[in-house]
Amino acid sequence: MTLPGRELCCKDACSNSIPQNLAAERLCLDHFLDEAFRRTEESLERCRAGQAIDSKRLEWLLADALTIVNGLDNQPGERTQDQQDRMLELLLILANLHEHVAAGSMRVMRPA
Repeated sequence: MTLPGRELCCKDACSNSIPQNLAAERLCLDHFLDEAFRRTEESLERCRAGQAIDSKRLEWLLADALTIVNGLDNQPGERTQDQQDRMLELLLILANLHEHVAAGSMRVMRPA
């Protein structure tokens, strides 16, 4: 059962409510993390293959990190330990990705 006025995740067959900081995404925390991990892994695979990462995709990944950081502060009692662990793992991966970009070991493709 959901609280009145709380929206449900837009993924099929998901009845989880959407945390306030994910309202724009229209995803529950689990599905947001699934999508963020997928985007991050795709970006890392491109880089391992020697391809540049698109600057817009990089901005999206950094926005994911900001969303997670903001989510860590809000509603701590509404997350499971697994969700908390996944959030911290994703933050670590995104921090490492950012470090590779800053060190120049990952090429960033900028729009013309």
